Amino acid sequence: MSEISALDRYLHAATRDNTRRAYRTALEHFEISWGGFLPATSDSVARYLVEHAGVLSANTLKLRLSALAQWHISQGFPDPTKAPVVRQVFRGIRALHPAQEKQAEPLQVLHLEQCVAWLEREGQRALEVADIGTQLRCWRDRALILLGFWRAFRSDELCRLQVEHIQARVGEGMTLFLPRSKGDRDNRGTSYPAPALQRLCPVQAYLDWIALAGIEHGPVFRGINRWGQLQETALHANSVVPLLRQILQHAGLDAELYSSHSLRRGFATWATRNGWDQKSLMSYVGWKDAKSALRYVDASGFFSGAAQSPIVREIGVALQGGQG
Repeated sequence: MSEISALDRYLHAATRDNTRRAYRTALEHFEISWGGFLPATSDSVARYLVEHAGVLSANTLKLRLSALAQWHISQGFPDPTKAPVVRQVFRGIRALHPAQEKQAEPLQVLHLEQCVAWLEREGQRALEVADIGTQLRCWRDRALILLGFWRAFRSDELCRLQVEHIQARVGEGMTLFLPRSKGDRDNRGTSYPAPALQRLCPVQAYLDWIALAGIEHGPVFRGINRWGQLQETALHANSVVPLLRQILQHAGLDAELYSSHSLRRGFATWATRNGWDQKSLMSYVGWKDAKSALRYVDASGFFSGAAQSPIVREIGVALQGGQG
């Protein structure tokens, strides 16, 4: 490999795929859809913001500014987004077009139980009629939502789990290693413990799934084609939302209220309602700042004083004990 190609490879790896796609889309919108020119002037960037104020959210406009800034810096041009006029216009947009962030409904433990119960009934029925494709889907989906909930994983994190990076023991717990994640800016890798539970157990669900699927290495969560055949490639992160909504609908819930963030929000809300302090929650999930945590916790979860059921107490003890 030449020095140039090696350099390009490492520079490419320094930026996450999702960020790269978002920046590319932002630049295309500025240049092609709006008709702007690169390199841009601060006046043209300010006019771009003004024309899209109230049409695009402030968060979207902030991402567009980040993309423009990154392009100018990487190409050796002065960054027009740092000009006072651009900063002032953006502050004005935030002031005149405030918007409450739309959030998915947190998945409650009761609803998690409903989903798992439906998947187990369908999986058992499929076993009785030798429908291996349906049984594979049910056992995969059960493991996915239980791991997604109790570990508060994002969709992309679930889809990047590899069997060789997971150690699991029945009745004891499991450790999941992710070489990179959104909160791991330096790509050092992070290990996540998950406990074995008497009910709604992510460990048993994971072991049942890989045993049925015969997966010994590679992606944990994979596609299954229309003929019930397991694929070699991992599920795409974008497929998690429709998959989750389909399960919720079959379980008798209003699926459109939920997204993949519902698992993460559901766990954060559950933990807060059941006595976890903010430090413990942030440490377990991997949040670096309090704002991230508060954004995921349903407001009704604070200081609710709700009585704890036996399953809630058992899960709480196991999870907090698993933090080490």
